Amino acid sequence: MTITAADIRREVKEKNVTFLRLMFSDIAGTLKNVEIPATDEQLDKVLSNKAMFDGSSIEGFVRINESDMFLHPDLDTWTVFPWGGENGAVAGLICDIYTPEGEPFAGDPRGNLKRALRHMEKVGFKSFNLGPEPEFFLFKLDEKGEPTLEVNDRGGYFDLAPTDLADNTRREIVNVLTEMGFEVEASHHEVAIGQHEIDFKYADVLKACDNIQIFKLVVKTIARKHGLYATFMAKPKFGINGSGMHCNMSLFDYDGNNAFFDTEDPKGMQLSETAYYFLGGLMKHAYNYTAIMNPTVNSYKRLVPGYEAPVYIAWAGRNRSPLIRVPASRGMGTRLELRSVDPTANPYLALAVLLEAGLDGIENKIEAPAPVESNIYIMTQEERKEAGIRDLPSTLHNAVKALQDDEVVKTALGNHIFTNFVEAKKIEWSSYAAFVSQWEIDNYLDLY
Repeated sequence: MTITAADIRREVKEKNVTFLRLMFSDIAGTLKNVEIPATDEQLDKVLSNKAMFDGSSIEGFVRINESDMFLHPDLDTWTVFPWGGENGAVAGLICDIYTPEGEPFAGDPRGNLKRALRHMEKVGFKSFNLGPEPEFFLFKLDEKGEPTLEVNDRGGYFDLAPTDLADNTRREIVNVLTEMGFEVEASHHEVAIGQHEIDFKYADVLKACDNIQIFKLVVKTIARKHGLYATFMAKPKFGINGSGMHCNMSLFDYDGNNAFFDTEDPKGMQLSETAYYFLGGLMKHAYNYTAIMNPTVNSYKRLVPGYEAPVYIAWAGRNRSPLIRVPASRGMGTRLELRSVDPTANPYLALAVLLEAGLDGIENKIEAPAPVESNIYIMTQEERKEAGIRDLPSTLHNAVKALQDDEVVKTALGNHIFTNFVEAKKIEWSSYAAFVSQWEIDNYLDLY
């Protein structure tokens, strides 16, 4: 459905919208906003793409001497938040960022994804669909309202009340998302204590990435209402599973067909040549794009054996131990699932990189290796080496080094985003490497 400026003006009046959030994402994937009063004058400015902000205040954007940036709202992202107060409702629009010269800003992650989509169209595909599966933890707040690491339930996979004491919180999150137009397919307790998952229907990749950002905002807002703190940190607690964001991807052609599906597949998996080449691209660049999929020091505490997260670069059908699997659904639901991504990833950057990696596979006919259907976790190092299975990077430091060696991934990010991302991650790693942790004190202080 296309939303017009007239639709927005009408809803502002009908729903008593008094404030408008103009939202965008920085390079780290943090959702930012400029909030303005929803007066006729300000609404005219927004709808004519004349709303400005200071880009020099946003990490990785621009220098102070080139700070003026314009926000161009995508009207189809219009939403009225269901938690209005006494002073009226609050609505939001997700925006693209433009320079004063009227050009798309090279440091805008959403605009960068649009650039990748234009490449996809030139290759011959109409749309790239994404079905994300973001996981999160709910923790209690202390007396001062600060988050703790104390979970509010002892539930496990698919448990329900009274074991899962957060089901009412999840239920309200689902109700709010539904009211905002999300098509929620399922919600449940995840494997770890305090861990949850809410799955919403796949969409074209731009809308799906917008949905991820709004989803995080809703989850955190509703959790606070229930006296809880929601975090999408990859591994907040030692000894239990971390949080992932599996990405289910598929390409569609201009006739509306799933380009990954082929009933005549000689390999018997009902995958098309396009799917195998896309998979080949994903596999070839997997080690080098890990820094984008897992962009924090903490991300690599999740990518260790024994906690269900993928550690090895391989693919399979039913087997869930490799990096990429092909879920059983076929026809329009044929897709590839990348299991390494965690919810700290900037979705716009992650999907631009994955799309370009897959297109590289298609354009250069990169053959996917043979699938691995055995449990990789119980294979020896020698067996993995013999099967050609490589480990994912073990630290952010190694992942960032690998990122700098891959021209396809660098091109997918563009020079501005690549340069600023690498600089930020080097600073993050240096800070972490110099920090003396409690683990070191506990293990070394009395020993030496």
